[in-house]
Amino acid sequence: MPTSEKIALLIFLLVVAAIYLLEAAVLTLFAVARLKHKRRTGILLKKPVLVLHFLALLGIICFLYGHFVELYRIQVTTIPIRTNKLSQTTFRIVHISDLHCDRKMRNEKRIVELINQLQPDVIVFTGDTLNTAAALPLFKNTMRNLKASLAKLAVRGNFEPRSRSDLDLYSGTGFELLNAETVPITKNGQTIHISGLSCDNPSAFKTLLRPVPKENFSVFLYHYSDLVESVGDLNLDLYLCGHTHGGQVALPLYGAVVTLSEFGKKYEAGMYTVGGTILYVNRGIGIEPLPLPQIRFCARPEITVFDIMPEASN
Repeated sequence: MPTSEKIALLIFLLVVAAIYLLEAAVLTLFAVARLKHKRRTGILLKKPVLVLHFLALLGIICFLYGHFVELYRIQVTTIPIRTNKLSQTTFRIVHISDLHCDRKMRNEKRIVELINQLQPDVIVFTGDTLNTAAALPLFKNTMRNLKASLAKLAVRGNFEPRSRSDLDLYSGTGFELLNAETVPITKNGQTIHISGLSCDNPSAFKTLLRPVPKENFSVFLYHYSDLVESVGDLNLDLYLCGHTHGGQVALPLYGAVVTLSEFGKKYEAGMYTVGGTILYVNRGIGIEPLPLPQIRFCARPEITVFDIMPEASN
C-alpha cells in the first residue's frame, strides 16, 4: 500500500473513531446525570454537540445504505470503442471482476440475468473468485450460467494463488483460464486477440504480447493495473483489470480511501488513456471478506460492456 494511502486510511479511521468516541462520551455524561437526578438535558442541545449527533447519525445511515442498498445496486457501464483495426464487424466484450463469492448469495443470480440480456460475444473475468472454499459451488454455478456466443475467458486474481490454488475453479463452467496465453477470436471473418496473464506471473507480460499481430485489435486481461505503464511499443489496445473495487468505500469529491494498488489513486476505477492503450479498472461485483467492512459506498458493483467497432461505423 502506498504511503499516501496509509496516511489517508489512518486519517479516515481516526476521524470516524473520534466522532463515535465523543458521541459515546456525551451520551454517557447525559446518562450519568439522569441517574443522579441532575438536569443536564441542555448538553445534548448545544450546537457543537448537535453537529456531533448529526455526524454520528450520518455515519450510521451511510453504513446501513452501504450494507443493504449499494452493495446490490449493480451498474452496467457501456463503452463504445472505435478502431481502424476492424472494418466490417463489431465485438461485444462483457467484463466482470472480483466476484468474491461467499457463503451468502449476493449478486450472483442478478449478474447472470444482466449479462445474458446483453448477449455478449465474449465474457472476460479478471480474477478474485472466492472468499471461502464453501462458496465454490455458487461460483461455478454462476460462471456456468453466463452465456457468450464466442468465448468465456478468465485470469487469476491475487486471492487464487494465495489461498485457492488447490481448488478446481473452472471445470464445467465453459471458461478458459489464461496464463501467458493469447486467444484469437474471429467473427464475420475478422479477428481480435485476447491475452491473459495470472497476477503472480508479471514477468511474462512482454513475451506474451510481443507476438500479437499489429494489425489486430488486442485486449489484455490482468488482475492489477500495475503493468499499464510498461506497455511501450507493444500492441495493446484495451487493458482490462479489477482489484481496487473502486475503493469499496469511497468519499464524495475524494474518491477511494484505499485501492491496494501499486499506483494508489492514480488508476482507482474507470477508464484511462495511457499512451495508445485504453485502461479500464472495473469496480468488481463482490466485497472483501470479514473482518473488512461488508459494505460498498460510492463504489457500486459494476459490469462493463465494451462494443469494439469499426472506426467509420454509425
